[in-house]
Amino acid sequence: MATMRVNPTRMELTRLKKRLVTAIRGHKLLKDKRDELMRQFLEIVRQNRVLREKVEKGIEEANRHFVIARSVMQNEMLSAALMLPKQQVSLEVGNKNIMSVNIPVFETKTKTDNPNDIFSYGYAFTTSDLDDAVLALAKVLPDMLALAESEKSAQLLADEIEKTRRRVNALEHVMIPDLQDTIRFITMKLDESERSNLTRLMKVKDMMIEQTIRERQAQNAR
Repeated sequence: MATMRVNPTRMELTRLKKRLVTAIRGHKLLKDKRDELMRQFLEIVRQNRVLREKVEKGIEEANRHFVIARSVMQNEMLSAALMLPKQQVSLEVGNKNIMSVNIPVFETKTKTDNPNDIFSYGYAFTTSDLDDAVLALAKVLPDMLALAESEKSAQLLADEIEKTRRRVNALEHVMIPDLQDTIRFITMKLDESERSNLTRLMKVKDMMIEQTIRERQAQNAR
C-alpha cells in the first residue's frame, strides 16, 4: 500500500491515529448496515416471488375469462360495457425508512365501499365470463400494487447495498491500509530522528567532557 504525503511529525501522527480509529469504527458500522440491508433485501425478494406468482395467476385467470366473453359478445357491446368505469381507485404513496433508505408504501382508496361497484354495466346484454374477468382483475389489483411496491423497494435496497459495499471495500482495502502504512512510516521516521538526536547529544556530551578534562589538565600544569 502507498503511504500518504504528509510531514512526519508527532502532531500529524496523532491526527492520523484519530482518523484510523474513526475509519475502523465507520467500517464496522457500514458492514453492519450492509448485512442488515442484505437481510431486508432477501426478505423482500422472497415476498416478491410469492406476489409475482399470485399476480401472474390472477392475470391469467382474468385473461381467460375475458377471451371467452369476447368470443360470445359483439365488440360494440363489449366496448360499451367497459366504456365508463363505475368505481374509482386512488393511490397514495408514502415511504418507510429502512437503514436510511426511503422505500415506497402504497395505499389505495376506492370511491365507494360497495364491492359490486366494480361492474359498470347491466347484466342483460353481458355474459358471466365478463363478470368473472372484471372480478378477477379487481381481486388481483391489490397484489399488483403490492408487487410494484416490493419491486421498487428491492431496487432501492439493491442500489444502497452496492453503494455501501463500495464504501466498505474502499475503507477496508484502501483507506485503512494507507493510514496504517503512513502511521508506521511516521513512527519509523520519528524513531530514527530520536536516535539521531540521542547520538548527537551523546557526542556533544563526550566533547564537553573532553574539553573539561583538557581545561583541568591545563590548570594543573600551571
